[in-house]
Amino acid sequence: MTISTDQKSDFLSTDEEERYKKHLTLKEIGFKGQLKLKKSSVICIGAGGLGSSVLLYLAAAGIGRIGIVDNDQVEKSNLQRQIIHDTNTVGNFKIDSARERIKRFNPNVEVITFYERINSKNILEIIKEFDIICDCSDNFGTRYLINDACLILNKTLVFGSVQGFEGQISVFNLNNNSPNLRDLLPESPAKNSAPSCEEFGVVGVSTGLIGVLQVNEILKIIIKKGEILDGKIMIFDLLNMNIKTLNLKADKLNKKIKNLSQFENFYKDLGCLNNIKINKINAKEFDTLYKANFNKILLIDVRENEEFNKSSLRGSISIPLNKIEQKSYLEFIQRESLGKEIFLLCQLGKRSEKASKILMKFKISSTSIEGGIKKINQIT
Repeated sequence: MTISTDQKSDFLSTDEEERYKKHLTLKEIGFKGQLKLKKSSVICIGAGGLGSSVLLYLAAAGIGRIGIVDNDQVEKSNLQRQIIHDTNTVGNFKIDSARERIKRFNPNVEVITFYERINSKNILEIIKEFDIICDCSDNFGTRYLINDACLILNKTLVFGSVQGFEGQISVFNLNNNSPNLRDLLPESPAKNSAPSCEEFGVVGVSTGLIGVLQVNEILKIIIKKGEILDGKIMIFDLLNMNIKTLNLKADKLNKKIKNLSQFENFYKDLGCLNNIKINKINAKEFDTLYKANFNKILLIDVRENEEFNKSSLRGSISIPLNKIEQKSYLEFIQRESLGKEIFLLCQLGKRSEKASKILMKFKISSTSIEGGIKKINQIT
């Protein structure tokens, strides 16, 4: 007999019963609780440090439908904390790397990916079909955007953030009386006082811990057990092993958000490098220009050295993205680019965009090649 999709969610397969055996023996979860997890959907915005542990533990717990939003690529410097990715996926899109890892880890889970950076135009459509929203972003502009979208759609938001050895976690908008991010931070951090995501460091285990705790809150919300961090924010200092839980009160004025357009510039202004406009050129146009003006071009490949050594374009110079703002490399670029136009290249075009934004901070103009070396190789 063929079982409909809805009917299937009322059963656990033999594989699921074996896989979730330790859940089924817990009185707080049991068979009914596991079915609730299977029928639930969670979207994770960001597949980086927080997102890595969130996604793996959501899949391990048996959440039926998991969404992933990200438009970045895996870099070697990510691997210190972004454990859902590995060395073999450096250069790949994070959503692809994360999806494949989850499917290998738990094939019972449905994974839906969104290859885009969320903004005020697309976020409502992206998150509307998911039960719980998990904020694993890395900048204030995105956090406020997620928060405000959840208020408009009346979605529960599980919030997490990390910096250095410190982390915070809370649950926003669980019910009508719940606080939200604007109750925690009524005013946005001043641009010059809040370090950008490119500037501060983070110890890997802090993202792992906060991500796991985010999943713990998600599970409690779904099975309706335990004390949820609604109206509370938990703060961890892993360096000194201090844990504080503070009460957070809701202000009705902070819930009066009717649409996202009223704060559009606010969201953009708080992003890390997102608001910096750069020059771009498509791979076909660059290929023509490259062949005609080879001696007037400084071509910088910002992939990892291993990628560069496997394949590279004639005359290109290897400066990995994570080294490009070092003083010695900046001086080299300024010196070698005299009388030349700078073009930046990576595997698919995303890292070169980021590199171009970094150089812009130092008043060095450059052009990112869309589609990267993969697209150029298809042309030639």
